Amino acid sequence: MPREIRFNAFDMNCVGHIQQGLWTHPRDQSARHGELQYWVEYAKRLEAGLFDGIFFADVVGVYDVYGGNANAALRSAAQVPVNDPTLLIPAMAAVTRHLGFGVTANLIYEQPFLFARRMSTLDHLTGGRIGWNIVTGYLDSAARAVGIEGQIAHDDRYDLADEYMSLVYKLWEGSWDDDAVLADRQRGLYADPGKVRVIHHAGPQYKVDAMHLCAPSPQRTPVLYQAGASARGRRFAATHAECVFVNGQKKEGIREIVGDIRNQAVQLGRRAEDVKVFMGATLIVGRTEAQAREKFEEYRQYVSTEGALAHAAASLGIDFAKYDIDEPIDTGKSQAIVSNVEAMTRASGPQWTRRKLLEQMVLGSRQTPWVGSADQIASQLIEWSDDTGIDGFNLSRTVVPECFDDVIELLVPRLQERGVYKTAYQDGCYREKLFGQARLPSSHPAAGFRAKGA
Repeated sequence: MPREIRFNAFDMNCVGHIQQGLWTHPRDQSARHGELQYWVEYAKRLEAGLFDGIFFADVVGVYDVYGGNANAALRSAAQVPVNDPTLLIPAMAAVTRHLGFGVTANLIYEQPFLFARRMSTLDHLTGGRIGWNIVTGYLDSAARAVGIEGQIAHDDRYDLADEYMSLVYKLWEGSWDDDAVLADRQRGLYADPGKVRVIHHAGPQYKVDAMHLCAPSPQRTPVLYQAGASARGRRFAATHAECVFVNGQKKEGIREIVGDIRNQAVQLGRRAEDVKVFMGATLIVGRTEAQAREKFEEYRQYVSTEGALAHAAASLGIDFAKYDIDEPIDTGKSQAIVSNVEAMTRASGPQWTRRKLLEQMVLGSRQTPWVGSADQIASQLIEWSDDTGIDGFNLSRTVVPECFDDVIELLVPRLQERGVYKTAYQDGCYREKLFGQARLPSSHPAAGFRAKGA
C-alpha cells in the first residue's frame, strides 16, 4: 500500500509568518488576520481540500535580537503584531466537521491547571478536534514580558516540561471517570462524586491540589505535537509526542531525526507507528513548471530581507547585525532553538556567514521553496515521504489564500490519482483520524495516570 500523505496548513495569527515580506503582495490577505470571517473562510477552504488540519504557530514575545531591538520586526511585520490563536478555533470548528486544529502553547508561561481546562474546553467545543503543539519557548523578550529576567537554559526547559506533562496528564486522564457524569434529571444527580477525584501534585516546579474542572472531553488529552529536534528535544518527543514537526533540510538529516525519535520511542515501550512526523515545506505550484517559476519570481519581488534577518536572528539566538556580510558567524552556545543552529551548520558548514544565510532565504525564510508543476511537486512529496519515513507536510503560507488554492485545485488531485492522498475524511475525532483511536494508547506515559474508570 502506498503511504498516505497528510497536509496541515502552517500559519499564525499574524501578518508576517515564515515568508517575510509577502504580506505586501497585492493579492495577499493576511492583513485580515484580525477578522473572524477571514478565518472562517480559511477553515472552509482547507476542509474542502481534505487537509488534516491547520497547525497554528505562536510566540509570546517579539524578535528583538537583530540590532538589539524590535525595530526591524515591527517595520516588516515579522510575527508582530500577533494575536492569540486559541480564540479562532471555536469559530473555525463551527463551520467544519473534520478539520483538526493544532495550536502552539508555551508551557513555561501557562499555569498548568488553567491550561488543562482551556484545552479540555476546546476539545469539547470542537468535538474532539484539538491538538497541542508543546513548546518551551526561545525568546528572552517573552521571559521578560512575564517578569523573568531571561530564558531558562535550553535543556532545563525540557526538564520543567516533563513535570508539566505529568501534571496535565493527571488532570486530563486521572481526575474524572468516563461514567462520572450521570445527568440524571429525575434524581437531580449530575455527577457521581465517587467517580471524581482531586489531583495531588507536589513537584519541584508545580503544586496542585484540585480536581480537573472539566468533564472528560472526547479525546481527554489533546493530540500532542512537538517540534524539538535537538538531542534533548528528541528525547522529549520520543516520550510524549504523537506528531513531530521537523524543519526541511537534506534528506539524510530528516531520515536520521525520524529514525532516532521512533527508535527512542520503541525503547520507551511505545510503538514506532505511534509517532507521525510532519515536515515543514513551502510549495509554489503551477499547472506547468514555467507557470510556477513565473509565480516564484513574482513573489520574490516582495521579500523583506530585513524581516527575514530579524526572524532568523531570534530563532537562532544570534545578532546578525554585528557581522559584516562575509564575516564568519560565531554560533556560540545558543539558548534559542538549538536544532535550528544545528540545521544551519549542516546546510552551510561550520563557518557560515550572513551572505550564506541570505542566499538560502530566497523567499524570506530559511525554508527553500519547492517550485514546479503539480506533477513535479507530487513526485517530490512522494519521494521525500518514501525516502525519509515522514507522514506528511506542514505547508507554510506564501501569498494567501492563493497558495492553498493552488495546492487544493492542482496538487491534491494529482496525489489522489497516485493513491497517496485521501478522497474523503474518515469519521471520528482528530486522534481517530490520525491513529485509529480516540484516546491515547496504553503504551503512552499519560496512561500511567489514567483513572481506573477511564
